[in-house]
Amino acid sequence: MSRRKPAPPVVPATDVPVKPGPVRVPRVNSSKVSLLDTPDDPWLPAEDDSHSSVVAFPTPRKSRRRLYLILGITTLILLIGGLLAYLIFSPALALRSVEVTGNTLVTSEEATEALEPLLGIPLPQISDGQVEELLDGFAPIESVTVAAVPPSGLAVTIRERVPVAILQSSGQFLLIDEDGRQLASVEDREAVQLPLIDGGTDAVNSEVFSSIAAVLAALPESILNQLNHASADSVDSVELSLANDQTIFWGSAEENEAKALVLEALLGAPQSDPPAEVFDVSTPSSPVTR
Repeated sequence: MSRRKPAPPVVPATDVPVKPGPVRVPRVNSSKVSLLDTPDDPWLPAEDDSHSSVVAFPTPRKSRRRLYLILGITTLILLIGGLLAYLIFSPALALRSVEVTGNTLVTSEEATEALEPLLGIPLPQISDGQVEELLDGFAPIESVTVAAVPPSGLAVTIRERVPVAILQSSGQFLLIDEDGRQLASVEDREAVQLPLIDGGTDAVNSEVFSSIAAVLAALPESILNQLNHASADSVDSVELSLANDQTIFWGSAEENEAKALVLEALLGAPQSDPPAEVFDVSTPSSPVTR
């Protein structure tokens, strides 16, 4: 019987040498740069350039509303500014006509001629001060009120000083106000129904002038127009004469309002027969007629 040669021992598979391959190392997610993230790392995903740009977020609604509001306000300001510039400088609003009212002692022709330098100036550029300055040379004018009448008109309302008496000088009769300012002149005494004060232009410098002027200024127009003469020997003895030769003894320039009311009542009452020649209102609580 033949003997078999024993077979060589079988080496387990675990003992077979294995060729080493690349080792995969887990990637750590961190905001810090990892030393493992190298371009040569085969296990890292390939970078996509299409996702490397910054992501654009939509503008919040509140910011958009604020932006629209700023743009709207800016546009409105520009429109208003353009409109104002047009109104201020537009030749369409240039002054072409002037209407003067409220004047008696100053004629409309004189006032209009004095305002001619304003013609051609746009209405928004014309001020009350400019009109007052051009009319300042007229003594009767106390104040003026100016109103634009678009598109090219100007309304000027004049307030004149009130004449209370007449002074005679060099064949002319001068109208004066209570301050002694000469307002106008007339050649015919009968053309003006105001009392005459003796002494000519020097009368305004006398010590009794202020008393006479204060009395005349307190009288209503209905009585003032009936007076023919005013005089005073002293500040306490003002006398007035009516056109029908009746005399009014006023006394001092005190309680003028009360005296004026009493005198108005006396002149409005039925006349006695014969009519009174003197009205004494120097004591308004006890008037006397004789």
